[in-house]
Amino acid sequence: MFAQFSMKNVLSFKDKTVLNLISVPAYKQHPNNLIHGTQDNFVRFAAIYGANASGKSNLYFGMLMFRDIVINSMNNVGEIEDSILKRCYNPFAFEKEETPSEYEIVLCTSESEYRYGFAFTAKKIQREWLYRIDFSSNRRSIIIERKDDTIIVGSSIRRECEKYKAQIPEETLALTFFNRLSLKTDVFAEVYMEISRMMIADTDFYEDRRVMERFLPDVIDKRKNELIRFLTAIDTGIKDISYETVDRRIEFFTYHQGKDRKKYRLNLYQESQGTFKSIIIFILASSVIYNGGVMIVDELNTKLHPLLLKFVIDLFKDTKSKAQLIYTTHDTTLLDKQFFRRDQVWFVEKDKYGYSKLTALSNFKIRSDASFEKDYLSGVYGGIPTLLEYKLEINK
Repeated sequence: MFAQFSMKNVLSFKDKTVLNLISVPAYKQHPNNLIHGTQDNFVRFAAIYGANASGKSNLYFGMLMFRDIVINSMNNVGEIEDSILKRCYNPFAFEKEETPSEYEIVLCTSESEYRYGFAFTAKKIQREWLYRIDFSSNRRSIIIERKDDTIIVGSSIRRECEKYKAQIPEETLALTFFNRLSLKTDVFAEVYMEISRMMIADTDFYEDRRVMERFLPDVIDKRKNELIRFLTAIDTGIKDISYETVDRRIEFFTYHQGKDRKKYRLNLYQESQGTFKSIIIFILASSVIYNGGVMIVDELNTKLHPLLLKFVIDLFKDTKSKAQLIYTTHDTTLLDKQFFRRDQVWFVEKDKYGYSKLTALSNFKIRSDASFEKDYLSGVYGGIPTLLEYKLEINK
């Protein structure tokens, strides 16, 4: 499970920023919104609100860059192509002194908690750490501790890994390096797998036909009935869906029932953008829910009706799955205690000097009869735009 993510000196987040998905024990509302773990419970979904240019998308990009560094830091770099560190080193821009960027993630399995992180510049990994807490003994052990050229491996893996550590390049994460080796220990593979399968998507992703062409044929072949039930539930009017290969290109077709009860075929790309996005959401969400991963989406509400947005979020209430959803949004329709616990709502606000700050709704003292949406729009929690009076002047 995704327990916590933090980053420091990344884009508009200069100071350490923590997104915590561990539930607050005092809150008893919406028990179905929780995943029950060995030591803690975790929220199944979290919504992040904020004004335009507040930095909420930067939080999304931070998670994306973190995952990409973990996946690609071992890859060979050509003479022209920039290294993954150079591409992903985006420190806070409004200070002259350049300092390392830093990421950390906390992941939980049924047996252990892993705390993994690293600090880096455009040229090298400066620090890296991986710790494990065994739930049966509550003992914390070192797996990796790295500072510049010095790498310490913990006693549990020393016999296997000590001989390899001198081979790790300065621009490569030890986690990524050891994951590529054939080792008896599965600690690196376990952490690497959890990070690499983070499903991270934005609005452009949902409008990319290549995504549809890559994944939809397999869904139609193996899970078409589930897809049709989903499209029926969200009232698209689609009764069936198929695909054909024409001149080595895949074409998709939907089928609607006319007034005359006859079935009519329509090219999928003639459907509304909301329907197109809904199909891709189904493809991604169903995969994440089936595998128990985490899905991170920027502007999930774009081109979705609020009721459809709620429908998608409710998919993650499947008690058989440990999947989680983290999304940014402007839509306040669901910002209500009827749907959310206070530990599931977050706000991003940027000050006049460009510093973004992430704050949980649970940090605020709230009356039992308070309206989350009304208080948010009134500026009680921050995360809304500061609008100055402006008049458009037209020269006559």
